[in-house]
Amino acid sequence: MPQATLTENQAFDVIVVGSGAGALLAAIRASDEGLKALVVEKTALVGGTSAISGGGIWIPDNHDMPKAGLRDSVDVAFGYVKACAKGLASDDRVLAYVETARHMARYLAEIGVPYRCIPLYSDYYPAIQGALPGGRTMDPIEFNAVKLGMDGLALLRPTNPGQLILGRMNINAFQARTLLAREKKAKWMLMGIMARYFLDYPWRRKSKRDRRLTGGQALVGGLLTALRKRNITLALETPLESLITEGSRVTGVVVKQGGQSLRLQARKGVILGAGGFERNQQMREQHLPKPTDQAWTATPPGANTGDAIRAGAAVGAQTHLMAHTWGVPTLEVPKEEKFRPLFVERSLPGCMVVNTRGERFLNESGPYPEFQQAMFANHAKTGGGIPAWIVFDATFRANYPIGPLMPGSAVPDSRMRKSWLNTVYWKGETLEELAANIGVDAAGLVASAARMTEFSRTGKDLEFDRGGNVFDRYYGDVNVSPNPNLAPIAKGPFYAMKLFPGDIGTKGGLLTDRDARVLDGAGNVIDGLYCIGNNSASVMGPAYPGAGSTLGPAMTFAYRAIAAIKGAPMALERTDLLAHTEPLEAVA
Repeated sequence: MPQATLTENQAFDVIVVGSGAGALLAAIRASDEGLKALVVEKTALVGGTSAISGGGIWIPDNHDMPKAGLRDSVDVAFGYVKACAKGLASDDRVLAYVETARHMARYLAEIGVPYRCIPLYSDYYPAIQGALPGGRTMDPIEFNAVKLGMDGLALLRPTNPGQLILGRMNINAFQARTLLAREKKAKWMLMGIMARYFLDYPWRRKSKRDRRLTGGQALVGGLLTALRKRNITLALETPLESLITEGSRVTGVVVKQGGQSLRLQARKGVILGAGGFERNQQMREQHLPKPTDQAWTATPPGANTGDAIRAGAAVGAQTHLMAHTWGVPTLEVPKEEKFRPLFVERSLPGCMVVNTRGERFLNESGPYPEFQQAMFANHAKTGGGIPAWIVFDATFRANYPIGPLMPGSAVPDSRMRKSWLNTVYWKGETLEELAANIGVDAAGLVASAARMTEFSRTGKDLEFDRGGNVFDRYYGDVNVSPNPNLAPIAKGPFYAMKLFPGDIGTKGGLLTDRDARVLDGAGNVIDGLYCIGNNSASVMGPAYPGAGSTLGPAMTFAYRAIAAIKGAPMALERTDLLAHTEPLEAVA
């Protein structure tokens, strides 16, 4: 697809800012509804954070659950999300999401981006009423890059190295779980993945990137293909500068292309879907908990700098949840463009996370946003929680991958990059030696390891109940008992890696209503302006109800926004669930 050259005062029905999953779906849906759409993206690549994500979407009561023998309902899902949101998202907006998400998921299949549910992947808060042990998170079906074409693939932002086998081969969520949990079929499955890739000579002569796209690559690859089929105008390297207003209505945008500022007209509406502000250090300092550093984030450098949030605020938009992020622990790998998120390896048995006192302070297997928040809380209490250290022994090192380290049984220390020692990982023949190398209290570290070893024997973590719920156990080792998340930390040499309170995006942004219409400081709709994804304040409030709680709402509210722009907003079906709804301002 050639770069679209825009002209002064060029007019479209809908202008979409950003090219993540929500933005692309908005443009596709607009086109399907007979509207002329434009997508403007400030970088040279398509997909934003969506393309480097796992691609999961959290869809209550989705169409694939009955096939897995699972049941759900709007009532149950509404109660769960409302409890998670803690009053920081309006009830009607929560209801709009849980009602509409399933319709949006069906639409994805219709446009060539089908999903299937993950039956055993639990919601993130099993103790909250309404949580389910599986099924609400959906994973994209693999997408053949041939459909996208080599020119299209060149536009698709590559995924994270940590989501690839040997830096090349894509795997889906089901395969990732099989490999990490060391299920019986893991070795045969891995051999099959590698054989498929290396025997695909025709494709490998064209590209080192895998023909089989999974996760966020499948999602954005499918959406980009659908966009191209509809001949929707896509303008890359075209950042937003400001919004144009006539009276109280937003009527267009000012963008920069080729060094020139251009005014573009939006007859029906502007949809902001340009991500959050995690790459803007000044905004981080202004809004987020301290310490904070844009380098810790796992999102693409140069993107998500809050441009569209500031543009919305400049025309009177209200912001909300600005102190919150989609938190995840991250680590630095030299020469990689961004920090790596540590989503699941910390659940594997035989590791623990400690502060500078050598003390554990959290459930290592818990949801990653809570992990990040625990780091901040412990740092405030002890001064030693940032950075924290994930510590593991020789048995863990031999059996499991972690960050950029492949299992020692496949890549022993002798074959590791020499420059990684004391930069990516630290090592000591004893716990005392390791403690000295990383600046952690030795007595505390030895005592913590001894307690973890005892907990692994009994199967009960008496400090943080690690492995005590279905969510924790999903990424445990099925071969370890009595608790798949606990194993001794006793066999030298011992290892440590440095963790930071990173994120995969910010949660705060422009406050919107149930149709993604942006609200001003008085709670009134700003006519012509819509906002979705991390550009908007999250419908999930401060929480992360389940895997896919970013992408699911981004695309669902894009779906609802187009209906509103067409003049046929989607009515709420279960208004009986809104019997007691307080104004957002009363609980924010």
